[in-house]
Amino acid sequence: MARQFSQERLRVRPSSREEAVVSAAHEHFERTLIRIRGELVGSMAALSHPGGKDHALNYDEVFLRDNVPVMLLLLVQGRFAIVRNFLETCLELQSSAYQTRGVFPTSFVEQDGELVADYGQRSIGRITSVDASLWWPVLCWLYVRRSRDWEFGSSQRVQRGVQLLLDLVLHPTFEGTPVLFVPDCAFMIDRPMDVWGAPLEIEVLLYGCLGSCCQLMALAQKSHNSRLLEQRLVLTREWKHDLRRYLLKHYWVTSKTMQVLRRRPTEQYGETQALNEFNVQPQVIPPWLQDWLENRGGYLIGNMRTGRPDFRFYSLGNCLACLFELITAPQQRALFRLVLHNREHLMAQMPMRICHPPLEGDEWSEKTGSDPKNWPWSYHNGGHWPSLLWYLGGALLLHEQRYPQADVLLMGQMRAMLEECYWMQLNQLPRQQWAEYFDGPTGTWVGQQARTYQTWTIVGFLLLHHLLRVNPSDAGLLDINRD
Repeated sequence: MARQFSQERLRVRPSSREEAVVSAAHEHFERTLIRIRGELVGSMAALSHPGGKDHALNYDEVFLRDNVPVMLLLLVQGRFAIVRNFLETCLELQSSAYQTRGVFPTSFVEQDGELVADYGQRSIGRITSVDASLWWPVLCWLYVRRSRDWEFGSSQRVQRGVQLLLDLVLHPTFEGTPVLFVPDCAFMIDRPMDVWGAPLEIEVLLYGCLGSCCQLMALAQKSHNSRLLEQRLVLTREWKHDLRRYLLKHYWVTSKTMQVLRRRPTEQYGETQALNEFNVQPQVIPPWLQDWLENRGGYLIGNMRTGRPDFRFYSLGNCLACLFELITAPQQRALFRLVLHNREHLMAQMPMRICHPPLEGDEWSEKTGSDPKNWPWSYHNGGHWPSLLWYLGGALLLHEQRYPQADVLLMGQMRAMLEECYWMQLNQLPRQQWAEYFDGPTGTWVGQQARTYQTWTIVGFLLLHHLLRVNPSDAGLLDINRD
């Protein structure tokens, strides 16, 4: 395990090269921007290696998921035209096929003057990226609010896109729960990792998506009162409310809730016996949770399936739960305490780990299909992704804005840790050629198959720099609940 951090250690030592590193990162970012039909629309997934050794694969395409931090950086820079072009291009490519009607593309690229979109038909495993569709309304609402382009937000094109997307979610299913069921590989963890069902990241994104759709529909309702739109707005708000209640009830865990769960009866039947709705046996609760949670920590578990909860910690889903205010203010601080307590695991030498703990041994072989890219402590199986740190930084700064007087000592400790993590990235990422991810229990080694000069590594660092050094108040941009 990694040793305790200190300012004496080289990786967290402040560097006199900060300005030069930030300037170089901005230059790299500008090179990632690409044009479609002569207009800038977003960033390619990664730059070609300066040495020309990398194969292009599909890294020259515009991925909706990868462009989330790109669009946010452009918004704080005031470059609204590029963001609108991106949103309009995605809207143009929203699927009209019967089986995928309303789905937004995973990625797109211009080939021979034509737009070519991937809805999963070209991906490894042929899985549609559900998170791409859920991110679009969030980015659209943040753009509309920041740019004050109310006309675009209430336009018929945007409202039609919102309704098509909601048709995918707000409909009867065989499940009587408000969650969205997806297969393995349907979000950032895009290779088999036993995350099928109702994975945290998808459900939190669904919550943010529904909230953003409500904001956009309410905007249209102001200019054109519609009974049908009002009914859809009421239904969406109810679904969002039910989803939040469901996630807080079944996904949020603390030391106290785990002790209660361990002693609950099993094999319950009937409507009156609902203490253990998913029939979770106490034997499935992993022993590492006891130290992980400590006394005052808490987090949202990765998945809840009948008899098979996934207790792994997923960084992005928990950070988004803070940003979207899915979890309450005290729960957010419990999450911060858990991160502080487990910083050697989650931050180590390259913040931050995507999930913990990794699948190992027979479990890895069975649940990943012996995937050589997702071997233990690599890629999505416990690897370290620099692009995730800004989500935690944004969640922390936004919490300070919302609750400036709450637990000053804890927030001071979190700010100190965030500063150390910032210096770790500043000192290492340029030397490691802005790699996509890092391997090993301490995150010291560049990922075995990591792409270098990865766009969201570069942009994630620039966003964190902006929030810490340029304008911390811009963390308010990430609050989707503000009118």
